[in-house]
Amino acid sequence: MADRTQALDPILLKLGLRKDRRPKAPAQIFALDVEGTTLRVVQGNSRGTISKVLAAPLELAPDADRNDPGVLGPAISRALNKLGVRPTAAVMGVPRAKVVLRTLTVPLIEKQAELAALVHLQVGKDLPFRMDEAVLDFKVRRQILPPLERTEPRDGPDGAPAATPVPVAPKLEVLVAATKREVVEFYQRVAEAAGFKLAALGLLPYANARCVEASKVADGGSAFALVSLRPEEVAIDIIAQQSLLFSRGAAIRVAPETPPDQGFVPAAVIEVVRTLHGYGGLEANPPVTHVVVTGATGHEAEVVTSLTPRVATLCTQLDPATALELPADAREAAAGALGPLGLALGTADSVGLPFDFLNPKQPPVERDLRKVWILSSVVGALVLLFGVLGVRTLLVNRKTAVLQAANDELLDAEKKRPVYRKLLQQTAVVEDWIKGERDWLEHYAYLTSVLPASEELYLTSLAVSGQNTIRMSVQARSGETLARLEKQLVAAGYEVKPIAITPGADRFGYEFRSTVELNVPAKLKIDLHKVKPPQRPIDDVSLDTAAWKKGVQP
Repeated sequence: MADRTQALDPILLKLGLRKDRRPKAPAQIFALDVEGTTLRVVQGNSRGTISKVLAAPLELAPDADRNDPGVLGPAISRALNKLGVRPTAAVMGVPRAKVVLRTLTVPLIEKQAELAALVHLQVGKDLPFRMDEAVLDFKVRRQILPPLERTEPRDGPDGAPAATPVPVAPKLEVLVAATKREVVEFYQRVAEAAGFKLAALGLLPYANARCVEASKVADGGSAFALVSLRPEEVAIDIIAQQSLLFSRGAAIRVAPETPPDQGFVPAAVIEVVRTLHGYGGLEANPPVTHVVVTGATGHEAEVVTSLTPRVATLCTQLDPATALELPADAREAAAGALGPLGLALGTADSVGLPFDFLNPKQPPVERDLRKVWILSSVVGALVLLFGVLGVRTLLVNRKTAVLQAANDELLDAEKKRPVYRKLLQQTAVVEDWIKGERDWLEHYAYLTSVLPASEELYLTSLAVSGQNTIRMSVQARSGETLARLEKQLVAAGYEVKPIAITPGADRFGYEFRSTVELNVPAKLKIDLHKVKPPQRPIDDVSLDTAAWKKGVQP
């Protein structure tokens, strides 16, 4: 069953969600708005009657900074003097471009301060600036009534399924408007420099909505789009049932030198169409049935003419002077004074402006010293607990880091175990050499001089042991070479065990192989100066590294 809504005023007044009924409104109400280089002033009274609508140009240099209160304030003061108006207090409005709008759905809360606290809590997470830089106010748009009841399944007395009605709490739809604190301070400084007090700071889109409401443009509960043309901006507000449903602004300047097909009117029409399309994507809101164009740029009629074939709704131009039955001398300036007219009418309402950034709705400020003490104790205990946990975590992390480092070293050592084993074996060989007190490299050099030339025989391996034993494997071209080898080794002073000759050809033409075991007598003395190694073959490449890499074997 779809959600249902109902009229706000009786409910909100009953629940206390509107601002308290304020004291009697001031006798004279002044609303001011700066539109480009024009100051618009609306004067009314507490009964909601508009007596004056005035406009005057601001005396500003072409290069003047209108964002400087020291420049804008005196210019407003001079314009007020020319108009013959000297307000002691005035109401101004913040344009849409300087406000962030958010729609929230919150539980139904009877106290306004508690609702304000909840709004501050929820919207603070969604602002493009920090909460301490923001000033926000809100308005309850409607109360959402869910189905009268929902049912939960249960077992009946006879075991059959049954349903138990469960009441469902209603909710509120709240529109929140937030602006930066520096924006509010800017308007305060402008008012001070202009010589009057800032009584309230409203929201211009809602002021426009209030003026259109008084003009009786709205048709029942349908939604309409209000297009406000200003010299430097086009604002599009979609309004229904006194509520702002959608608002968008675009910075477009009125430039007379621009061609008609590229000027203000086509750009404004495009922005209006974009806004209507964007709003159309929000299925929960009512459709737009009427587009109202207002402003004092002189292009309002052209915009209406251009919009009519582009949208499927009625497009008209609003004349506030006629709709509000203003005095004859106020009609000329009323066309561009929609915002200040709405501010004046809203200030005269019994509930005041729905948005007032100067006096926003605030969460309650309640101080209970006992609760503060309890909370402080709890916080202190938590700080101590987290401190202990932090120290414990720090110590555990340090020990964990040490353990991890040890594990990494162990893992690295496991990877290097084969290298260590090989190193140990090589160390054992070296130690055997040292124990044997033999210079085995000298024996190796001596043997290379004693052995036959490599054309007849070459070594395939050479090993020594601590028992003064040399074991070498050789490959020979013939058995005679091996027989001669034994005689040469004995002549060199070695004790040779009988040589076993085994046929075994290799790819180089050496047909016989054998293993020769030599015993080194203790009395053997080696003098390398008395021996001369055989000449190296002309085609010997054993020392040519490049040839080895190419796969050439000696």
